[in-house]
Amino acid sequence: MRRIALFLLTNIAVLFLLSIVCHLFGVDQWAAMHGYGGMEGLLIYAAVFGMGGAFISLAMSKWMAKMSTGARVIQQPQNETERWLLDTVRRHAQNAGIGIPEVAIYDAPEMNAFATGMTRNSAMVAVSSGLLQQMDREQITAVLGHEIGHVANGDMVTLTLIQGVLNTLVILAARIVGRMVDSWMSGGRDNRGGGGIGYFVSVMVLQLVFGLFASMIVMAFSRWREFHADAAGAKLAGRGAMISALQRLQLNHGESTLPKTMAAFGISGPLAQGLQRLFMSHPPLEERIAALQKQG
Repeated sequence: MRRIALFLLTNIAVLFLLSIVCHLFGVDQWAAMHGYGGMEGLLIYAAVFGMGGAFISLAMSKWMAKMSTGARVIQQPQNETERWLLDTVRRHAQNAGIGIPEVAIYDAPEMNAFATGMTRNSAMVAVSSGLLQQMDREQITAVLGHEIGHVANGDMVTLTLIQGVLNTLVILAARIVGRMVDSWMSGGRDNRGGGGIGYFVSVMVLQLVFGLFASMIVMAFSRWREFHADAAGAKLAGRGAMISALQRLQLNHGESTLPKTMAAFGISGPLAQGLQRLFMSHPPLEERIAALQKQG
């Protein structure tokens, strides 16, 4: 998988585009000067766009997953394997106390799977054709349990909330600093709307910079949640099966054809060293295996 999920890059790009549109139409200047007296109006503006962008991404996540991977939802099982997949996901979902997700298969050579959806009761679990071909059923059962664990833990919603809060802070901080830069460039003139070129350029640059740091925080949460999803998979399918599945995944060598939109939601992530580890959506498989072994 690639180092930074497009879920994060999409948010940064949306913020960047919104900044241009809002500057051209004077929306952010209006928010800074009106509403509840300046800073309050700016905070409301930042929250609406920051949280709104994240939840729009969540609402579109299942549709984007289907479109970007070409995943085919199993409506009527065409063979015994598809019937077994549906039965396994249904059993896991019932044991986890959630609604039965849609089950899909997408064409990809590597072993991978992901879960997405806006709520615990309207999710989708998808597996790659490579996973079906290269894992035995015990291992696949564990992978499906891992993905159901993500859904049951509400990871997609929590990730969205974190991203939304960080988006809000990025928008707010960029504009506060942008005002300061614009005031300095204009010789201290009071320009609450920040309409100068210094404000515009500063906001564009700072949203990218602050967005990068925000991505680090989101990725740290993403790594943390993988351990909990592994624990859920171990509970639903057995600890030995979950460890075996992760060991089998080591043969992927960090490779993935998953689009960046779904990178953070796959069963495993990319290999990275040094500072690149800060942008890993998944912990190294060795660490995940060791964590499960310690539970024994």
